Amino acid sequence: MFDRDSWERRWARALREHADVVTKRPPNGYLLEVAEDLRPGLALDAGCGHGAETLWLAAHGWRVTAVDFAATALDHARSSAEAVGTDVAGRVDWVQGDLAVWTPPPARFDLVTCLYVHMAAGVTETVRRLASGVAPGGTLLLAGHRPVDPSTGDATAAAGQVQVSVDEARAALDGWEVLVGEDRPRAAPGTGVDAVVRARRLT
Repeated sequence: MFDRDSWERRWARALREHADVVTKRPPNGYLLEVAEDLRPGLALDAGCGHGAETLWLAAHGWRVTAVDFAATALDHARSSAEAVGTDVAGRVDWVQGDLAVWTPPPARFDLVTCLYVHMAAGVTETVRRLASGVAPGGTLLLAGHRPVDPSTGDATAAAGQVQVSVDEARAALDGWEVLVGEDRPRAAPGTGVDAVVRARRLT
């Protein structure tokens, strides 16, 4: 249900039917909130999808490694970067990789972000693996849709997926400084809750 082929089909359909809408999606607000406090450096966008966050980071001086296993999404993101200009496109390295197994270079990135990704290998293992790519003093930002909306008890769009939770992320980040670890209701009532984790690597 959430394998590479299923995501390829989802992206192909979304881009075929709503390419203009996908292209105009703004970067994630949690990322903007975090990046405002950081000096541009090396970033990893793990599960970059259509590339909104990658492009924003690159446009603001970051050198970005953008990873996704859906070739359809990567092709669209790459084209979007090229349309912005060579200054932005030249700051991005696009990588087709499966986050269930893909491992970042150790202690390399000043910022690692992973937003709304289905963690097929499990939350603890995935968080630890991605966190290994954060340089000392660097930042890890995670966000995930909760599968059930606690305000209504209804299943959300993430039902059936394994996305990050605050408790599992905290357990995986032993020895880190967790600056934010909370469930945040989405702005529109009844649209669900996000687990948001921001942590800093101490050593």
